[in-house]
Amino acid sequence: MPLIERPHRLIALLAALQAFGPLSIDMYLPGLTAIANDLGSQESSIQLTITAFLIGLFIGMLFYGPLSDRFGRRPLLLAGISLYVGASLGCVFASNAEQLILLRFVQGLGGAAASVLGRVVVRDIFPITESARVLSLMHLVTMIATLIAPLFGGYLLLLLGWRSIFIALIIFSAVTLAFTVWKIPETHREGSGESDIISVFAAYFRIARHRTAIGYVLCMALPFAGMFAYITASPFVYIGFFGVEPQYYAWLFSLNIGGVILFVSLNARLVRRVGPQPLLIVGASCAALSGLLLMVGGIFSVGGLTLVVIALFGFVGVTGVLGANCMASLLERYPQNAGAAAGLAVATQFGLGALASFIVSFLHDGTPAPMAITVGMCGIGSLIALFATRVEFVGDKRSA
Repeated sequence: MPLIERPHRLIALLAALQAFGPLSIDMYLPGLTAIANDLGSQESSIQLTITAFLIGLFIGMLFYGPLSDRFGRRPLLLAGISLYVGASLGCVFASNAEQLILLRFVQGLGGAAASVLGRVVVRDIFPITESARVLSLMHLVTMIATLIAPLFGGYLLLLLGWRSIFIALIIFSAVTLAFTVWKIPETHREGSGESDIISVFAAYFRIARHRTAIGYVLCMALPFAGMFAYITASPFVYIGFFGVEPQYYAWLFSLNIGGVILFVSLNARLVRRVGPQPLLIVGASCAALSGLLLMVGGIFSVGGLTLVVIALFGFVGVTGVLGANCMASLLERYPQNAGAAAGLAVATQFGLGALASFIVSFLHDGTPAPMAITVGMCGIGSLIALFATRVEFVGDKRSA
């Protein structure tokens, strides 16, 4: 039985927790130039505020997960969101780029609690097939927020100035904090069995020794990394190489988000009926085939813009399916170290995403090839990683 009465009523709140990261980046993007002008800073310095947020998010994710296995979900969740609210308030009053960079780092540290522990709470209160469905619905809400956030941030910038974007984030996080205090009790009922901090973090090494665990982590993280490579390179590929008008680029970008929403909605409907494993096979196969198609088009210059758009629609569209089902399968496997498992998985997503973004920027040559190769290798790697989980499963059955 779930630990919370009528837990499905919490889906919107859990989705809000998962949306902390995307909203903190996407709502903020339209204001970068205005912030640089207002603070008298170089745009490159203001761009570092995004990097600082991602670093804070990455570090925080590595800490909150295992600590929640030792001290519980609720206190760390409340502390992290409170830290986010405080850092966002500081951003409103920042007077130079250096202050804003530091405060965005702290904001990332706080927001990481919501991003990781929201997923862990899902594992605590739902069985595996239902948790995969709930994670899919959460991802659906997050994608809708990602689609709306830049538009909302742009209007706030136009009407009230860039500082109003952080005021909006304060309101969002404070309301989420209030509902978390009210609606989410402590959901962790299975002690990790660890008595000291060193042993708590040693859970990472125990999880990393298992091929199945690393397979699930890489199966969900590599498509996420490929999506970061696409986000980084697509303006140069679409606008610079293919000559797409900027306003049409926005529609092409939205098309892929629409693909994520479509596939995640299908996953939420089907996972109860067929379970996460068959959907993982379909999703990873689609990512690999789409990535391979993109590589062929990018390397050999065939298919033009049409092939690139179709291949990216297939690749980006299944990222939510792989993320939801891999996370549900991983957390089911490690009930006593669910926080550490979630922390490792989500941190790996963002770490590989940053690496893929760097690689595609470093290899940039004005053609679609660097993006195509990076995205294609991520898709093929995801399928190989999923195969690794199934190989170990068969071996375990034989040894038993």
